[in-house]
Amino acid sequence: MANKAIKYRVYPTTEQEVMFAKTFGCCRKVWNLMLSDKIDGYKATGKFPTVTPAKYKNDYHYLREVDSLALAN
Repeated sequence: MANKAIKYRVYPTTEQEVMFAKTFGCCRKVWNLMLSDKIDGYKATGKFPTVTPAKYKNDYHYLREVDSLALAN
């Protein structure tokens, strides 16, 4: 039995493109903030601290514009 591949092409609207860009940018920002906090916490205590994306929403208000599940994953 041969393997089959199916390709799909998506044509988002301008509004959807903006939302994708915001979501990817915010995910990248949260990843870098959490990584930095984990590295600093490990250096200070020898253990990795528990950090969540919700911690940063007060300092970075634009994180509230995107889906919280996207930030958490």
